[in-house]
Amino acid sequence: MELPYKRFFNLRGGSLKDPCSFLGILAVVLFVLISLGSASLSKSLQDSEDFSLASLSNIFVKPEKTEIFLNALTKFQPESPELLFVNQNSLKSVTPAIAFSPQVLGALVEGYEIEETKNTVVEYVIETGDSLWSIADKFGISLETVLWANNLNKNSYIQPGQKLVILPVSGVLHHVQDGDTISAIAQKYKGKTEEVVAFNGLSGEGDIYIGDIVIIPQGTLPAPSVQYAPKLVPLASSYFICPISEPCRITQGLHWYNAIDFSHGKCGEPIYAVAAGEVIKVKLTNSTSQWAFGGAGNTVAILHPNGVVTSYGHIATSLVNVGDYVSQGQVIALMGGYPGTPGAGLSTGCHVHFAVSGASNPFAR
Repeated sequence: MELPYKRFFNLRGGSLKDPCSFLGILAVVLFVLISLGSASLSKSLQDSEDFSLASLSNIFVKPEKTEIFLNALTKFQPESPELLFVNQNSLKSVTPAIAFSPQVLGALVEGYEIEETKNTVVEYVIETGDSLWSIADKFGISLETVLWANNLNKNSYIQPGQKLVILPVSGVLHHVQDGDTISAIAQKYKGKTEEVVAFNGLSGEGDIYIGDIVIIPQGTLPAPSVQYAPKLVPLASSYFICPISEPCRITQGLHWYNAIDFSHGKCGEPIYAVAAGEVIKVKLTNSTSQWAFGGAGNTVAILHPNGVVTSYGHIATSLVNVGDYVSQGQVIALMGGYPGTPGAGLSTGCHVHFAVSGASNPFAR
């Protein structure tokens, strides 16, 4: 008995005897009917609700492949400057300069993370049972490095509670004086110029300033000699004013190097020049590393007429430039130091690290 669908579907070449062929044709017919119905529905939606077919295409059509540097949603754009409150009544934009070292550029291109390195001097408080030899071994540096940095010899007596300067690597440190060059410093201590530049995070041989402390990796102290440190001459009590507004609140006493910390506990407060002088250094970075600029973070330094240099570390931003002459009491920077913020350096909170080179710190108690 012949089935009805075989009489209904006929081709010039003969009747459809294979049910699979019939089902294929039936599927095509159904697809066409559904497509026509969808188009009709879309038109009616347009007429009744102003519905746009273009919006449907945006949803269902696969977007074209775009390159990361051309895609409007993913292309790199300059960051907006952060805003910082000053004295709780005004705003200041904070956009530190971006300094890229070869390592940073390599990380950006290759995509690997930069390993943080601790290339800064620390103070160690001697504990009961310590000896000069055990301290050197504890920090993985030579005994001579400990002796040179602290003007000691192998027979020097040490006691618990005493503080020692500890370098991050075997070698010597040098306090930069007027006329110094990296090449001359490296030669003096039998170091290598390129190693001094790299280890201290300098941009080149000219990136040193009076009052800076430079580490010479694997350097040796010329014999017979002691490691040079600038003579700390006393200053009149009125020569420096407090670097923050009243009350002049000290949050940490004398520590490396010849520094006192001041703070009211709030970032964005003004920092004042303690005396008149010329701005000789402004170092800013977007790095959030706690070891930025040797742990001092963003820093401004001023050379005063008597040859003394004062520096202000952990600032949020500088309000002066190199070469500016500032008056005593002039606002030179805004307080930073909040952990994890750009240029905070090694800090546990908002404060200014006020250091003096060439004179006693008059705020030491």
